[in-house]
Amino acid sequence: MQVEFVTTDVFTDRQFGGNPLAVVSNGTGLSTSQMQAIAAEFNLAETTFVLPPEKPENTAKVRIFTPRAELPFAGHPNVGTAFVLGQRGECHGRPIQGNTLQFEEIAGLVRIELWRDASAVIGARLAAPQPLAVIEDVEPEVIAEVCTISATDIETGHHRPCIASCGMSFVFAELKDLRALAAAQPRTDAFARHLPMDRVTGVHLYVRDSSNGSDIQSRMFAPLYGVPEDPATGSANVALIGLLAHLHPEADLRLAKTIRQGIEMGRPSRLMASADKSAGRVIATQIGGTCVPMMRGVLELR
Repeated sequence: MQVEFVTTDVFTDRQFGGNPLAVVSNGTGLSTSQMQAIAAEFNLAETTFVLPPEKPENTAKVRIFTPRAELPFAGHPNVGTAFVLGQRGECHGRPIQGNTLQFEEIAGLVRIELWRDASAVIGARLAAPQPLAVIEDVEPEVIAEVCTISATDIETGHHRPCIASCGMSFVFAELKDLRALAAAQPRTDAFARHLPMDRVTGVHLYVRDSSNGSDIQSRMFAPLYGVPEDPATGSANVALIGLLAHLHPEADLRLAKTIRQGIEMGRPSRLMASADKSAGRVIATQIGGTCVPMMRGVLELR
């Protein structure tokens, strides 16, 4: 059985930057165990498998796998998969018309807008499939232990470390400076003890930093999912922008931030995040970026 795939670098405008993604544009006939094995073989943060939609008004059903587990939703896999399908111009024999795609995923329907330069597809922006949920606080000492930093490095003036989600749950912790952010290292044993897979996907650390044309610099660790560090995490950053809007004193606003990630990994990424708040409630969150094609090939399955 031959299975075609492509890879693309997501949330970047240059090759070898951003977050690499493998896309199997026709996953029909593959079992769940085969999909998981293929994702482990690629050993990228995520691999997507595109299937025909269950409802004809949607573009496709998309399944997302890390090297160790299937995810209900993720950011860079959606942006990258939309980019790949947009460049192909079709999905399972049906032409892609216009700039709006809709994917069926475990977390719900994910609406994605293609970005074009003239007629060429250059990236995409998604709307999170679920509203922001701020779930619970986490002790700073726990974050210090799992990320090998000092509790005094954690900035609690705006919020305590907390679990929040727009389809995937992460712990969000603001750090005081870029030095502390660069020093952080995940401890798998501490993750297993304090933040197991059924509680959160990972820990998202961030610093408010206006250098290099951005507003925020971040890092994300999810070692229990086979992702010691992720160069660009759309699902975390889309919840982060929602959390920041939630914490903002204004009852009505449109908040937009440029977020850099992957700097410490040598895979610089740039994510464009936005949130809409009305009557004191965050009603929508979005994340987008540009993509660059990288590889294509064929898996020989026996």
